Amino acid sequence: MKLGKVEFCHFLQILALFLCLSGMNQAELSRSRSKPYFQSGRTRTKRSWVWNQFFVLEEYMGTDPLYVGKLHSDVDKGDGSIKYILSGEGASSIFIIDENTGDIHATKRLDREEQAYYTLRAQALDRLTNKPVEPESEFVIKIQDINDNEPKFLDGPYTAGVPEMSPVGTSVVQVTATDADDPTYGNSARVVYSILQGQPYFSVEPKTGVIKTALPNMDREAKDQYLLVIQAKDMVGQNGGLSGTTSVTVTLTDVNDNPPRFPRRSYQYNVPESLPVASVVARIKAADADVGPNAEMEYKIVDGDGLGVFKISVDKDTQEGIITIQKELDFEAKTSYTLRIEAANMHVDPRFLSLGPFSDMTTVKIIVEDVDEPPVFSSRLYSMVVSEAAKVGTIIGTVAAHDPDASNSPVRYSIDRNTDLERYFNIDANSGVITTAKSLDRETNAVHNITVLAMESQNPAQIGRGYVAITILDINDNAPEFAMEYETTVCENAQPGQVIQKISAIDKDDPPNGHQFYFSLTAEAANNHNFTLQDNKDNTATVLTRRNGFRRQEQSVFYLPIFIVDSGSPSLSSTNTLTIRVCDCDADGIAQTCNAEAYILPAGLSTGALIAILACVLTLLVLVLLIVTMRRRKKEPLIFDEERDIRENIVRYDDEGGGEEDTEAFDMAALRNLNIIRDTKTRRDVTPEIQFLSRPTFKSIPDNVIFREFIWERLKEADVDPCAPPYDSLQTYAFEGNGSVAESLSSLDSISSNSDQNYDYLSDWGPRFKRLADMYGTGPDCLYS
Repeated sequence: MKLGKVEFCHFLQILALFLCLSGMNQAELSRSRSKPYFQSGRTRTKRSWVWNQFFVLEEYMGTDPLYVGKLHSDVDKGDGSIKYILSGEGASSIFIIDENTGDIHATKRLDREEQAYYTLRAQALDRLTNKPVEPESEFVIKIQDINDNEPKFLDGPYTAGVPEMSPVGTSVVQVTATDADDPTYGNSARVVYSILQGQPYFSVEPKTGVIKTALPNMDREAKDQYLLVIQAKDMVGQNGGLSGTTSVTVTLTDVNDNPPRFPRRSYQYNVPESLPVASVVARIKAADADVGPNAEMEYKIVDGDGLGVFKISVDKDTQEGIITIQKELDFEAKTSYTLRIEAANMHVDPRFLSLGPFSDMTTVKIIVEDVDEPPVFSSRLYSMVVSEAAKVGTIIGTVAAHDPDASNSPVRYSIDRNTDLERYFNIDANSGVITTAKSLDRETNAVHNITVLAMESQNPAQIGRGYVAITILDINDNAPEFAMEYETTVCENAQPGQVIQKISAIDKDDPPNGHQFYFSLTAEAANNHNFTLQDNKDNTATVLTRRNGFRRQEQSVFYLPIFIVDSGSPSLSSTNTLTIRVCDCDADGIAQTCNAEAYILPAGLSTGALIAILACVLTLLVLVLLIVTMRRRKKEPLIFDEERDIRENIVRYDDEGGGEEDTEAFDMAALRNLNIIRDTKTRRDVTPEIQFLSRPTFKSIPDNVIFREFIWERLKEADVDPCAPPYDSLQTYAFEGNGSVAESLSSLDSISSNSDQNYDYLSDWGPRFKRLADMYGTGPDCLYS
């Protein structure tokens, strides 16, 4: 059997340790004999045996118990009179002792990492008396360590980050491995670190486990992540040592080491001139290999002829430059714009300024495309004035619009009638001249706001809108009148010269210098002896009494005509009548009652009470008449003949009829014979122009004539029938005509007819026709014989 290098090394270590322990135990045992032992009395005796500790190797894999050491006392003469006992940790379960010889053995495999030592007690007893011959002594069995545990990374696997472009030797992370072996004995727990994967980018300190960068200028944009494998080996890294590994993921974090760059030196975009303000024209982006804040950029227009027309902003999410319109575009004014746009990083790292400027420039050309635009008015709002006295067709003003396109198409004008519902104005379709179409009234509408439409002749869909405000100038066309309806009273005890009313006037006109009214009595009222009028020269007038002694019994109401003139040119005037009632007043001049009838009424009943009583009586009378009318109201038929019309009708009855003998429900003769004289029915509400007194009898004429006359008769009857519907309707008649060779096929008159037809042959047709043979046959078994 050949041993390998590792197994041979282990064997030499165990052999050396065993020889050392054996020599130590024998030496301690020999030394113990020279040491004194004091018993409990005053007599001093020498101690027979003393020891401190035994050593035993861990992880013993043999089949026999492992020899630990030997206990021996001077009292023991070898004759078997002394026995040894062992107690304490692991006694009997792990450690056993030969009670005759004192040899100690370990019966189980020991692991120092589980328990490093055991404390036991030994005693020598007399085998016969079982009494101690030596005092109990305590000793320790120490487990001797061997290299049976590999280093372990308890915190692995590791992740770490280091900025890109870091110099050599930049610390990344420290890894730590632990070894469960005894660090105080040998090199079993002395660990050395090394890197198995990750060169030449990173290195590791052998003793500390600190990982550092090993190459300069590592670029995240080239490779952003590295996987390292770190080994920890005990026995100071020598051969035969145990090892453990862990992985370390190192990520290069970004730094701003890449300036922005436009992919193209120039861009071109086409936009229609009708694009609204604030619309997006284009989106451009400068490429930046960095990420996060290091890739944030700002854009600005640094030069070009579109500085005031366009602006650029940045999209925070995509870092794009967004070009938008600030002003309206006009193809006819300018067809293209050129912009010089700069993109620059917002966060520049001074360490990398040597890599170049962290900004870039590009040129953007914007081509404006022509769009068919609607006509444009020369002014957005036209203000015009016209007198309300203007005649129909008077020119008010002119609007002008033109086609802004290069084609300069002719323009036609019209008025949006939704803004001129009364059609007060017209406009010339070609010239844009606005004229009056109806008489105007400033008092009805002082300002007219209308919308004028301008339409291209070549493309009517293109419509421009202009707004016109037409102010109506006032003329003096309204006479003044009372400002309100006055209720004027005069007391019976009024004195001459007493003011009874102050009046004022209004005028619907609006003169530029304000109103000035003049008041006076009419010529016929100027010399009356009751009242006079005083003009206050402030657009008011005062009515005064001329006498006293007014009495209601003589005259309860006076009518005073007042003449009012305005200051217009020409001036207008009107006569307004002031009604003055004579009233009974109290001592303070407050009117109490103004009705002359109050004198002839009973003392205990007022006028209001009489009116209320009269109203109640009238209400009761109306109710009585209404009830009587409703009860007497009946619906009378429109025709004199109340006999039921026997035209086509359906009568439903639930009892079983009597067949042809039942003549109560229907007139059989009417059903059998067409030639029945029908009474002509007249209407109550209409006097017919033609009265049909009788119906002609049918003669033997061709069938088509019979049907035509039959329908003609029915048509005439329907024309004068008051019950016929007042609309076109479909009338159905089951009429077969007259003079048929086969006569009628109906069985309604079969029993009563005197037909010579013989139906005896039906009895020869079998049992199915037996019933008919019994009904119509003439044999002795006939049903009616």
